[in-house]
Amino acid sequence: MEEDPDTYRILKLRAEILELGSAIRQLQREGLDDAAAQLLITRKRAQLDHLVKMNSANGGLNITATQRG
Repeated sequence: MEEDPDTYRILKLRAEILELGSAIRQLQREGLDDAAAQLLITRKRAQLDHLVKMNSANGGLNITATQRG
């Protein structure tokens, strides 16, 4: 079974967002600056939202909104 490229991108973005969320929590626990990671996670979430909306508009994937962790 061949994966849809958009499905792969959505799954990849979700995994990256989860990793960034974990990194942010770790930085916060250690009292370090997490501004760069916060900015990156915001950008990744925007990319994911855009990709999901484009797929929904095109009648493609039926993937629900992103998790905000």
